[in-house]
Amino acid sequence: MKISITDKGSGITKEFAKAIGANVVGRFIYIPESKGAGYLTGFWWSSDLRMMIRNYHLKDDVYIERTNELAEGQEDIIFLITGILPSLVNSEEHLMAEQPNIMICRHAVSTVMAMPSNTLFGSVTIAVSKKYLHQMFGEIDNPVVSSVLEAKDNFVFETPVSPEIIKTASDLVLQSFPEILESRYFKLKCEELLCHIFMILLDRETVPSSTMHIQDIKAIYAVKARLQSNFEEPPHIAALAREAGMSEPKLRKLFKQTFGKGVFEHYQSGRMQKAAYLLKEKRLTVSEVGYQLGFTNLSHFSRIFEQHLGFKPKKYSAM
Repeated sequence: MKISITDKGSGITKEFAKAIGANVVGRFIYIPESKGAGYLTGFWWSSDLRMMIRNYHLKDDVYIERTNELAEGQEDIIFLITGILPSLVNSEEHLMAEQPNIMICRHAVSTVMAMPSNTLFGSVTIAVSKKYLHQMFGEIDNPVVSSVLEAKDNFVFETPVSPEIIKTASDLVLQSFPEILESRYFKLKCEELLCHIFMILLDRETVPSSTMHIQDIKAIYAVKARLQSNFEEPPHIAALAREAGMSEPKLRKLFKQTFGKGVFEHYQSGRMQKAAYLLKEKRLTVSEVGYQLGFTNLSHFSRIFEQHLGFKPKKYSAM
């Protein structure tokens, strides 16, 4: 299903609900049983700060194409934090979970939202004006923070989530507050999430930033998808650059600018996350996982795994 929605500065939640025939009860939008299960909810405190919470799954693929019609001078930064909410959706179906991740970008970049079927969405999206961010973080002297606060052109930063973010996000769905206090409580939690995100940005390696055109961003994400689809073979930079339609130096630069890691480092990190999933969730043996991910030397696999996860694979699988 493809849905076209116009965002005039207050978000797309209500328009999305109308498009899929969802039931609206107070601040909650419940996914109809014919379309999936779960809900969306959110808060709109002002044009400077709003938050949407998604905790649902869909039976069909949904693609949202959003047209932005923001007020003159409105320059929002989007913080999309995925895979962080405990699932409140009871389903007998086999559902994939979102990868825990933080994506930071200008509002204009987030014009297409893909929602694959049979995927548990447990995410929080925060839209905040640069003015509001300056009030919160403007005194911080850090080049990465400044690149977010001063962004005049398109950019995308991605980074892993922290345990503190997962805990704070869990409070959003597990804590119950009287209606008269809800808005104040959720606003505090929203700002707490922003603080945790900026704490992560303080530790991010400084990389000279370049303006990214939308096509560059799509190409870089296509490279990321290619890396995640094949962990058996190490990435071939020249081939990836040809597919992306850019030079190897440009690919390396924009990839590290976006994800905070080089191509091979990102590949190896994703490879170890996949190994952790296979060990813990699929209960495969260490040798099965190592060989499945392209390692011919299991001792080497064990060393790399420990570098990324902090434990040897056998100990990790037994935890």
